[in-house]
Amino acid sequence: MKKPSDSSDADYDIDDLLGLGSQSVRKNYYPALQERIDELEKERNRYKWLFENALHGIFQANLRGGFVAANPAMARICGYESADALITGVIRLREQLFCSSGEFDAIRQELLDNGSLSARETRLRRADNTPVQVAITLLRRPDLGPEVVEAFVADITERHQAREKLRQLNADLERRVEERTDELQNANVVLRYQIEQREKVERELVVAVDAAREANESKDKYLAAASHDLLQPLNAARLLVSALMDSKLPADENRLVRRVQRSLESAEDLLADLLDISKLDQKAMQPDFVDTEIGELMRGLAQEFELVAENAELNFRVRAGTGHVCTDPRMLTRVLRNLLSNAFRYTSEGGVLFAARKRGSNLEIGVWDTGVGIEREKLEDIFREFHQILPKGGSRQGVGLGLAIVERMVRVLDCDIRVDSHHGRGSCFSVLIPLTTVTEAPAGGFGKEATAIAPASFEGLRVLVIDNEEPVQESMRALLERWGCEVETAGSATEAIEHCTGTDIILADFHLDENLTGCQAVHTVRHHFGGDIPAAIITADRSDETRKLISAQYLPVLNKPVKPNRLRALISSLVASMNQGLK
Repeated sequence: MKKPSDSSDADYDIDDLLGLGSQSVRKNYYPALQERIDELEKERNRYKWLFENALHGIFQANLRGGFVAANPAMARICGYESADALITGVIRLREQLFCSSGEFDAIRQELLDNGSLSARETRLRRADNTPVQVAITLLRRPDLGPEVVEAFVADITERHQAREKLRQLNADLERRVEERTDELQNANVVLRYQIEQREKVERELVVAVDAAREANESKDKYLAAASHDLLQPLNAARLLVSALMDSKLPADENRLVRRVQRSLESAEDLLADLLDISKLDQKAMQPDFVDTEIGELMRGLAQEFELVAENAELNFRVRAGTGHVCTDPRMLTRVLRNLLSNAFRYTSEGGVLFAARKRGSNLEIGVWDTGVGIEREKLEDIFREFHQILPKGGSRQGVGLGLAIVERMVRVLDCDIRVDSHHGRGSCFSVLIPLTTVTEAPAGGFGKEATAIAPASFEGLRVLVIDNEEPVQESMRALLERWGCEVETAGSATEAIEHCTGTDIILADFHLDENLTGCQAVHTVRHHFGGDIPAAIITADRSDETRKLISAQYLPVLNKPVKPNRLRALISSLVASMNQGLK
């Protein structure tokens, strides 16, 4: 096929081929033919324009040789200045145009077999010997020669680069996924190791917790046993010292006896406080909420402290409200007792007021004193264990557990405690209890309208003491006889029945010989004498089980070591119930 650009150089044109030449006259005889020739000329020019201006490369070539014709786009793809330069520069397609002779042979064979080839991607050699990526479509033209082909060529360099970039990105992604997978596998290995270690630690913690629980249980049992064994001799010693204090002794001996009493009080208070704080911290002390007559509870406490006030030469006034609250009377009594003890301990002159009053929907039971007071910046520290706010120049009193016990017990009772203190002027500690039915006592301060507690007289009162410890029997006898009582002692109910002809009240230890209890002894003695004799249990066992057992028998309890003022208050209460029974 001749190049379209060569048509203008021909020695003759289409008119000459048709035999018309310059014979214009003859042309007039063929108007239809001339019109057809013009149309062909226009069509030829249109295809020539498309060939010259196409964006893709177009060429005609002989596979055994080189190019026959090519357009400018094909020259640009191959890096030549013009189509003529491409045609004259490439005379062997196999060696000069295709980068791979093997690729050319495969394309040639496919064309011979199928006659055409569509969008085959391959690499062509540019003028500078660099490769260019193309997509080539080939069509055999056997009518022009056995291996003449016509082709369309598209430069796919950008597509190839994008594909390569995508391939590289995919490769990088796969590599990163593999690396991440390795990291995750390593992390899983570490995590499994950590889980195994954590499970090991948890198992060790369970063992440690079980061991700690067993140790606590052992400690509780030890404390219970040790407290009973320690409180028994302390109880006997306190009672004997109290009996000596009621005797008429020379001044020096009386001073020594009082020092012994203070030392015993400190020892027993420390032991009792340690037991209570241990139970509270372990939540082993549970409240037993019952309907409680507040006036009776406050009057009982007031009787305990009347001798304390008398010995300290302090004015002690009580305003007990009348009515009921739902609380644990034992724990509330311990709270108020600690507050009263602190008030008397830190008050050297003036007095102490113990009063109840309504405050909104609560009952406020407060202890007011005229003691040393507490500096305001130190108020937050007073409820810490083993912490005391000492007055300047003062000496240490107690061990600093009283208010810590108060704070914990108040929390267990679901109450609030308030403190108001002025350094050098005194303090007020009050407990707020949700009330049920309360009648407020008359208002006032330390005036005469407040009720004072008068000491009771026990002259001629017959008291039966049942205790399996002879030192306790002797000390109880010595103290009670100083108070004017007629005392009989026994180690068991059987012994009491054999030697006692009658009694007004019974004071029995809880733990007796042969696994018998004081409750059983009281029942036996009552049955023998045929009357409901007023009785109380005195014990060093402070466990909740023992307390509930005694409470079920409707018997009051006094814990050892026995303080004389508490014993006097207990006996006064028993005498009052006895007198009511006689009426």
